[in-house]
Amino acid sequence: MASFDESVITLYLRRMGILHAHGIGSLAEQVIGLFDALPDVHLFVKDRESLFTRANTAWLRMHGCHSEAEAIGKSDFDFHPPALASQYVAEDARVMESRKPLIDQAWLVGDHRGTPQWFLCTKLPLFESDGSVAGIAGVLRPFDQAGNAPAEYRRLTPVIEHVTQHYGRRIAVGDLARLADLSASQLQREFRRLFGISVSDYVARIRLVTACRRLRESDAAIGRVARDCGFHDQAHFTKAFKNYAGQTPRQYRDQWRGTKGTYNT
Repeated sequence: MASFDESVITLYLRRMGILHAHGIGSLAEQVIGLFDALPDVHLFVKDRESLFTRANTAWLRMHGCHSEAEAIGKSDFDFHPPALASQYVAEDARVMESRKPLIDQAWLVGDHRGTPQWFLCTKLPLFESDGSVAGIAGVLRPFDQAGNAPAEYRRLTPVIEHVTQHYGRRIAVGDLARLADLSASQLQREFRRLFGISVSDYVARIRLVTACRRLRESDAAIGRVARDCGFHDQAHFTKAFKNYAGQTPRQYRDQWRGTKGTYNT
């Protein structure tokens, strides 16, 4: 299996940052070709709106695209369930806002058939020649290639899938634990060890990032957004949302529509 050299992607991203404002030149095309020679490395580039602008063959194949043209201008919401896509896009925004790379984050990613697989994801911000953020580029590597044992993550796959598919319903930690054949306390320990967050906090985060998207992209009443995202009443939703985003749902919606393109999530 071909080895992966972090310095290769670093060189590529620097070149892309330089070339981004002036169009992608032949050097960038050659580097895309280099990544095509690594069949288990999935490379993608996104603009400031988290829309795909480039992708290598492995990424296209995983997402059911026959050519790069089928991916350009689309977002994660065109390829993944809303709850997962919301997380991917929220992470993009954090990388662009911080202007710092995010290295080897564990993500459950489904292919175009819906088959889930665990990946390590690295994302780096791209910059225009004037220093402003142009977008991000990232690489997904399967756990087996990355040299990690995926079994412990695979055990939690049914838990992640259940939360992302049923976040609008009542979710009990005990029910999730049974999906992983663990006790509730075992699940809590394993989840925090692997993801650095409690199960309850993860469920809440899924609901909140999904609510952010609903507030940005729909005219649904805030109470309806709250119910659809699993909050038992609007007051509970407003309190949780303000703790998460620093503003009320209505303020968030108004600010987003007035300043579309900023990195609020």
